Amino acid sequence: MKKQILETAKLGFQWPMENPFLFCAHHKDHYPQGDEFLGVAPKLHNRKLGSDFSGNDGYSMYHGTSVPGFPFHPHRGFETITVTLDGVVDHFDSNGAYGRYGDGDVQWMTTGKGCLHAEMFPLVHSDKDNPLELFQIWLNLPAASKKAEPDYKMFWKEDIPVFRGNLVDVKVIAGNYEDLSAIASTPVSWASNRENGVRILLVHLQPGGVFTLEGVDAEVNRNLYYYQGNGTLQLEDEVLQPKYRAKLDSTQSLSMNATEEAWFLLLEAKPIHEPVYSYGPFVMNTREEVIQAYRDYEENEFGGWPYPKSDPVHEKDAGRFARYPDGTLETKS
Repeated sequence: MKKQILETAKLGFQWPMENPFLFCAHHKDHYPQGDEFLGVAPKLHNRKLGSDFSGNDGYSMYHGTSVPGFPFHPHRGFETITVTLDGVVDHFDSNGAYGRYGDGDVQWMTTGKGCLHAEMFPLVHSDKDNPLELFQIWLNLPAASKKAEPDYKMFWKEDIPVFRGNLVDVKVIAGNYEDLSAIASTPVSWASNRENGVRILLVHLQPGGVFTLEGVDAEVNRNLYYYQGNGTLQLEDEVLQPKYRAKLDSTQSLSMNATEEAWFLLLEAKPIHEPVYSYGPFVMNTREEVIQAYRDYEENEFGGWPYPKSDPVHEKDAGRFARYPDGTLETKS
C-alpha cells in the first residue's frame, strides 16, 4: 500500500506551513479574572511586557501591557483567518471597522494593499477566569490581489456549517466536506475560486469514530495538524502522534480513527505559483515590493490609526458584533 504520510514535523508555537499557507499559531491561554479596564487583575510579574510570549502562569500577554493581545500593527499582501474556540477578541482596523467576536466565530480579513489592525483579548469576566483559544492562519494572496482594497468578513458561529457524524464533528471553515460548503471568503481571496481547492477543516474525533476524506488533485498541498489529544491517530497502516503535523498524499482517500479523543486542523490548497518575499508583517513577491511597503507605511501609515489608543477594547458588555467600513452593523446575541 502506498504511504499516505509523506513527512511529519513536531508542532511548536508557529506551525510548519506549505504554500499557499504562510503561518499558523495556536493560542491557548488561561487568563485570570479581569479588572475594571478588562486587563489582568492580578499583579503581572516575571514578564517582558510589550513582548511577552512566556506562558508564565498559563498565559502570555503577547504585545499587550494590561489587556493581552496585539495592539495596532500593519499588514500588506496576505489574509488573516482567525478561528476562535474560546474567549473574546476585540477587532479595530484603520478602515474604520471594528467589532467583538469569539467562542466559535471566525474572522476572515484581506489586508490587500495595506491596513492597520488591533486584536486584543479583553478579560470580560471579573468574577471568574477568562480562557482563550484560537488559531490565526495566514493565507497568501496572488500578485493580482496584493494591491486590493482591504476587506474583512465575519463568519458567525451560528452560520458556519458543521458536519456531525457518528463520533466525529467537522467544522467547515473553507471549501467543502461531504455535502456542506463553507461560507464564501472575501472576493479577492485565493479561496474565492473553488478550483484552487482551499479547504480548512477543524475536526473533533472521538474513539470509535472515523474521519474520511476523498483524494483530490495531485497539485493540492494537504497538511493535517494534530494539535490536541493524548492517543495516536491511526491513518490505516500509519500512526500520527499528538502535537505533530503530517504532510499527506492528497491523491489518496483516507480513513482515520483515534485511540483517544483527538482534535486536529486540516489545511489544503493548490499552491500559488509565484515567488514569495516576506519580512515581518508584509508578504510580497519581491524584495523591492517589501521595501516599498515599509516606505508606504512610514509615509502614511496606510491611512493612519483613527482610534485614541493603540490597544483599544470595547465596553465589557458589548456582546458580539461587527461594524464594517460602509457603516453596516451586524449584532449577535
